[in-house]
Amino acid sequence: MKTVQIAPSVLSADFLHLGKQLEDVEKAGADLIHFDVMDGKFVPEISYGEPVLRSIKKQCGLPVDVHLMIEEPFVNLESFAAAGADSITVHLEACKDVRRTLEKIRSLGVSAGLAIRPDTPVEAVFPHLDILDMVLVMTVYPGFGGQPFLESSLERISCLKAVLEKTSPDTHIQVDGGINRNTIRRAVEAGADIFVAGSAVFKGDITANVSELRMLMNS
Repeated sequence: MKTVQIAPSVLSADFLHLGKQLEDVEKAGADLIHFDVMDGKFVPEISYGEPVLRSIKKQCGLPVDVHLMIEEPFVNLESFAAAGADSITVHLEACKDVRRTLEKIRSLGVSAGLAIRPDTPVEAVFPHLDILDMVLVMTVYPGFGGQPFLESSLERISCLKAVLEKTSPDTHIQVDGGINRNTIRRAVEAGADIFVAGSAVFKGDITANVSELRMLMNS
């Protein structure tokens, strides 16, 4: 059984105090940092890019998972790898050639993840499981903050987990969107093992929030 992991989402941090908050999540025992990149095209919002990633890598010792919510991510893979990404996750829906994109990520020496939106059949990732380190099942629609956790995601996670156990048992299932003290345990039970949490970590006492999420994950 894989160890469950907490991945605080930088998108929910207070950028005026980002360095201090990164120190806090690391001291609190978070496992990795989730770094959302949005281009205003694949999703409506625009976030940040390589310069912020380089700064984070200087400040924080945790691995950084770069989640590219951008159109045709292939052309940006090398720059994000060079900026310090430990893993790069792309959207199946955004890639002209999914296989070529994932192979490129692996060739850069970083872990490869493939994300799917809630309206994409989970079966769409099955042809690529042999090359994936992680599948990201979006539990909200990407690019819109404050959405509630989609309960239909639980069945999708369970379906993916059953297939991975037979074919790729080392591949992680990450969930992102609406993860908080009320939803995290159900996602664990469905089969997820990496949990992206934004306001559930950064709103209030970071150390207490991470501890509570960890307790709920392992209860």
